[in-house]
Amino acid sequence: MKSKIGFDPAHAVALARETLDIEAAALLGLKNRLGDAFARAVELVLQCEGRVVVMGMGKSGHVGRKIAATLASTGTPAMFVHPAEASHGDLGMITAHDLVLAISNSGESDELTAILPVLKRLSIPLLALTGRAESTLARHAEVVLDTSVAKEACPLNLAPTASTTVQMALGDALAVALLDARGFKEEDFARSHPGGALGRKLLTHVRDVMRSGAAVPQVLHTTPFTEMMREMSAKGLGATAVVDEQGRVQGIFTDGDLRRQIERGRDLRMLTAADVMTRNPRQVRDDALAVEAADLMEEARITSVLVVDAAGQLVGALNFNDLMRAKVI
Repeated sequence: MKSKIGFDPAHAVALARETLDIEAAALLGLKNRLGDAFARAVELVLQCEGRVVVMGMGKSGHVGRKIAATLASTGTPAMFVHPAEASHGDLGMITAHDLVLAISNSGESDELTAILPVLKRLSIPLLALTGRAESTLARHAEVVLDTSVAKEACPLNLAPTASTTVQMALGDALAVALLDARGFKEEDFARSHPGGALGRKLLTHVRDVMRSGAAVPQVLHTTPFTEMMREMSAKGLGATAVVDEQGRVQGIFTDGDLRRQIERGRDLRMLTAADVMTRNPRQVRDDALAVEAADLMEEARITSVLVVDAAGQLVGALNFNDLMRAKVI
């Protein structure tokens, strides 16, 4: 493929590195400025009884959408409202219990400054992320977080680059401080991410993925060996539970057990399930997390495990393939 006219690969790499240097310097500058104002911002959000309503125009608006999403997924109810739409009815989405987090590098975005007096009249707290401490936005805010940068990474010093990087990072810092203050845990994160890998691990229980009912291979401890083998073959688990008359687990018989019995040269035709089963097999409760069952199988180096309820009754069976299909592992 031919290079475009005027394209210099070495210059492109050098420019990319310079971009990263400028943005890294902007982040370090932000780090050194953090102090009491940031602590007040965290406290202001914690006092909010409603939602954090994030606003911003242009690139600041794109950053604002991400910040709102991050806050919402880490324990702080939040949403994004476009300032231009707010002036045409969407302002009604904001209640007296909410807090507005407004983002503007200049602090003078017309669509944003137009609604500041309304927010003031409604006594809605305002937290500002702006690069100009003397701006209209800053003057209206209860707390101002300084997002100023020495220069943009854009060679023309025009396109929002370093400034939006700082805004994004400050939003992340705010979300992290808030989730820590709220005691937000992995389980809480999973509840807001049920479709993600962590959500599946922390919300999926054994009963959600186990084989149950007629799909569970099981025989009585008095069952003849040949009948037990038919049960194993029919259910396709590579094992069968051995239970007593009350349905309590007495043992398990697996493909591995079969190989070992054959190697011993035993005449299996006259034996019962109790004669060849492995007693006291590994079991897992149906209300346990599926990931706990996976850990048990890995630790014991087994591919299947029997599932019992609180009363110790056999209610299901589970193997690695079941967990993989459920994307738990």
